[in-house]
Amino acid sequence: MNSLMSLLRGALGALTTLAVLASASHAQQPTPGGTLTMVVQPEPPTLVSAFNSAGPIGVVSTKMLEGLLTYDFDMVPKPVLAESWKVSPDGKTITFNLRKGVKWHDGRDFTSADVQFSAMKVWKELHPRGRSTFAKLTAVETPSPLVAIFKLSEASPYMMSALSGYESQVLPKHVYDGTDMAQNPANSKPVGTGPFVLKEWQKGNFILLEKNPNYWDKGRPYLDKIVMRIIPDAAARSAAFETGEVQLGGFSPVPLSDVKRLEASGKFDVETRGYEYLAPIFLLEFNLKNKYLQDKRVRHAIAHAIDQNLVVKTVWYGFGKPATGPVPSVLTQFYNANVPKYAFDPKRAEALLDEAGFPRAGGGKRFKLIHDYLPYGADYQRTAEYLKQALGKVGIDVEIRSQDTAAFLKRVYTDNDFDVSSNFFYALPDPTIGVQRIYWSKNIKKGVPFSNASGYSNPEMDRVIEAMQIEHDRKARRALIDSLQVMAQDDLPVLDLFEVRFFTLASKKVQDHTLSGEGVYSSFSRVWLTK
Repeated sequence: MNSLMSLLRGALGALTTLAVLASASHAQQPTPGGTLTMVVQPEPPTLVSAFNSAGPIGVVSTKMLEGLLTYDFDMVPKPVLAESWKVSPDGKTITFNLRKGVKWHDGRDFTSADVQFSAMKVWKELHPRGRSTFAKLTAVETPSPLVAIFKLSEASPYMMSALSGYESQVLPKHVYDGTDMAQNPANSKPVGTGPFVLKEWQKGNFILLEKNPNYWDKGRPYLDKIVMRIIPDAAARSAAFETGEVQLGGFSPVPLSDVKRLEASGKFDVETRGYEYLAPIFLLEFNLKNKYLQDKRVRHAIAHAIDQNLVVKTVWYGFGKPATGPVPSVLTQFYNANVPKYAFDPKRAEALLDEAGFPRAGGGKRFKLIHDYLPYGADYQRTAEYLKQALGKVGIDVEIRSQDTAAFLKRVYTDNDFDVSSNFFYALPDPTIGVQRIYWSKNIKKGVPFSNASGYSNPEMDRVIEAMQIEHDRKARRALIDSLQVMAQDDLPVLDLFEVRFFTLASKKVQDHTLSGEGVYSSFSRVWLTK
């Protein structure tokens, strides 16, 4: 009943939000037409996030493919392909009433069969996080073309937070069924229900989207086109903004050192909202197959050797907050500050390394680790350089290894050929969706990006995680999530360094680009340009 009342309050909140938006639109009426040029970096490897949750994919694919729901800044669910929904008192049945008159880009009708196929064959089986998110989903019944009934073996209260157009895209059954879905050509030329249609993808240069003339939300989108430029060099992206070649970019698209100057010009807005749904956190993954990193004392020592405040202030120019554990503080209903902490203390790090049996030897070195960093720009490389310096001071020799994104993902998540990797993960609105995947032994999935790459396996952690998935009582579930955080910080297979504060940089001519907690992962159906 608590879940039902929460959702009812959410629906009322959604109506209030829509009313506010409607009122605002009367104050400044959107102007239809125009082309928005934005930057996406790095270039996405595919255009469908149902099989690969890499960040850049979501920026593009969400303009073409949609989910059942979207979420406001407070994570209240709002209608998209589902017009309304009802949760049974025991939480084991969720009935979605689907939107009428929705067409796929190829002209076919969108129906409950598409939802059934996407949930059972894509989200449950192929999505990196969906395996756990939808673990208790046993069937999707389709009593009519516009009704989809989710049947669960156990209540899964977190599932209602995972139905966005990025996290759980609804794919067309008639395009994917019976094919090798991961290799389907539609992954590079999506057939969606969204406000924009793919016109051209010129690899290494741009992705061109055009207005969907048959979009279900009449009168939208306002834009005629979106050009997504691929500009690998950060300085070149800054120049493109200054010359007006590019009008918008998400995920901190320019060097952090340029932000104040660009903002001071009066031509741009720097928007830090719009990342609430993702709750990103920067972390180090330790490969527990490594003979040194297998010892928990070594992992603790590495934590003590790193100055989190310095990383945030110096490397990331203040666009972050030191993390205390796997759940970011922005997730206020789940965050637990009472966990083991590792203050910056190089002497303690040295003592732990000695205790673990790895004294300084020739040249003062104890052992060597190879560090692979996510190749998303100079900030990630500078972080790797700082870590090399910090660990070198306590006798750990670090070799920095760089590669392109595809090679990084393969090395870490398929080949398991790394010692330490640095990356950012999405904690997402609920720990069962975004956090548990790193710690659950059943999510050690070769070839699945952003899964449990460390190889961490702890039966007690598995018990807590699996209890979290089905616990319907809010207080009891919160206690389990607290236990996860304490255990994660003690075992430390992953070191959470800081909560990332991404920003969206936008020309003041771009209106309504951030209206929800999904930010640049929203559909952009409401974005418009002033003259």
